[in-house]
Amino acid sequence: MNKNAHTSLTLILSIFVLSACSRTQAPSQYSDGSNSLGDMDFIPDGDTFDGSLQERNEGDGISNDKYGDFTMVEGMLPSIYFGFDSSSVGASERSKIQQAAEYLEQNSEHHLLVEGHCDWYGTSEYNLVLGDRRANSIGNYIDTLGINPERIEKLSKGSLEATSGLSKAQSSQNRRADLIVLKK
Repeated sequence: MNKNAHTSLTLILSIFVLSACSRTQAPSQYSDGSNSLGDMDFIPDGDTFDGSLQERNEGDGISNDKYGDFTMVEGMLPSIYFGFDSSSVGASERSKIQQAAEYLEQNSEHHLLVEGHCDWYGTSEYNLVLGDRRANSIGNYIDTLGINPERIEKLSKGSLEATSGLSKAQSSQNRRADLIVLKK
């Protein structure tokens, strides 16, 4: 190969490499039907957070083991686990939701509180939205199993109770929704 051809080829390859490095690609919306956002670090349209949080008063929510007029009973139903940055219910977790629906069918006076939790990755605001999506995902699934949606309360804890500094694999226990029975 002569020197001019070699120089021209090097120049052309350099232009391709440099032009590819200078482009920034806008984040793409998820479109596969799942609620997984992958590694994107933004809140999708429709999930907004206005930045205003208010402290709970004694009578308007959770205090000790009470949720409004209900007594909270934890540990009766298993937690539902999610993949990293996902609110899609995996096939292996669906039997746990069916177990919860069966419990509610047999105990018509009880309600269910679904608490959405996240790992420590991401901002607090993002994790509150993700925890809400996880809780809603479970609530919607239970609704499809014939349980009255008025018996399902949903709450996002985001990353409030997550252990920080863990790897993504170690944080898997924080990516969950807890199913808490509510008794009058």
